[in-house]
Amino acid sequence: MNVTDYTYLINKPDTISEKQTDALGIVLDEFPYFQSARALRLKGLFNQNSFRYNYALKVTASHTTDRTVLFDFITSDTFVAIQKGLYDKKVLELLDISVVDCEIIKPEIPLEPKINTIEQSILTTIKEATGIEEESNTKIAEENLEIGKPLGFARDEKHSFQEWLQLSRIQPINREPETNKINELDQKSVAKTVPVEDEKKKKAELIDKFIEASPKISPIKQSTETAFHIDLNKSDNSYLMTETLARVYLEQKKYLKAIQAYEILILKYPEKSSFFADRISDIKSLQQNNNN
Repeated sequence: MNVTDYTYLINKPDTISEKQTDALGIVLDEFPYFQSARALRLKGLFNQNSFRYNYALKVTASHTTDRTVLFDFITSDTFVAIQKGLYDKKVLELLDISVVDCEIIKPEIPLEPKINTIEQSILTTIKEATGIEEESNTKIAEENLEIGKPLGFARDEKHSFQEWLQLSRIQPINREPETNKINELDQKSVAKTVPVEDEKKKKAELIDKFIEASPKISPIKQSTETAFHIDLNKSDNSYLMTETLARVYLEQKKYLKAIQAYEILILKYPEKSSFFADRISDIKSLQQNNNN
């Protein structure tokens, strides 16, 4: 990638291609603190819906001095917008399609296959022995839960973003002291980040207390009808709970917290209770298969 291409991408980040995204990755291998290059690569990975986006976001956060700027960037309209040129091109391609002739195809009535009970029994035994069925269930659960897909943070989800960044805390590295000047700079940097870390810790403790205090949702028995009487206004911190935060817990493999998060979301959004209940079932299936 040359200077001209890079300058063009700085001015028009929406035009970044998959090839240019990979090229920026090579540049960052040599210059890991190249902030604008990291921002452009994040945009490229987000456009591709790449599984590498979440990890790249953590790495970018670890190389960023002011994470508020990073949060504002990934929640900006420019970042989340679809590339307009590509969108217009696809629309024109669809409009240019000319229909020459059409044929009405009658649906074929599928023949019911004859099931050999002995053969079916053997296949079932093999599946149980090899764990194929469990792998299939795990894969379906992961797809439903969108594990590995880019996390999209809204502008009012700073707590979810801070919770996610807990994964990107760097472990201390043992290295020989270079100069007194570098040590002084490190001490100043730590002093600046202490208030921010304290604020994050307070918010994390706040939502943890809310999850613990919130009532658990028990399965409803078919023979009885149960009515929930929950007072969310009592020490109400439910505004911190979002679908994104539930996904963050999943990415962190905090399955219990994820289940509790969806239980709270059921209370917040009763109209989506069926959807959230399905996600809880997927989490339990994933948790069970991981424990086996």
